[in-house]
Amino acid sequence: MDLLNNSHSTDAASGLASPSSARSRKNLRAVLLMLVLIGAFYLLREHWERVSGRWAYLLLLVCPLVHLFWHGGHRR
Repeated sequence: MDLLNNSHSTDAASGLASPSSARSRKNLRAVLLMLVLIGAFYLLREHWERVSGRWAYLLLLVCPLVHLFWHGGHRR
């Protein structure tokens, strides 16, 4: 019985995460994304009158955020 052999840790030779830990991270991301989407749905449902009149401002707010986070800013 080898107590130091843990299948959930990183591989010492390659430094890569095991498939089970990568899968659990992927599942965690999916759960967090679903919680954010559910929260956004209820937030929009409750405040639709105020949000619907401000679409132009929301679009202007999203443009720099997409530039920084989706395209990676100016790191290329």
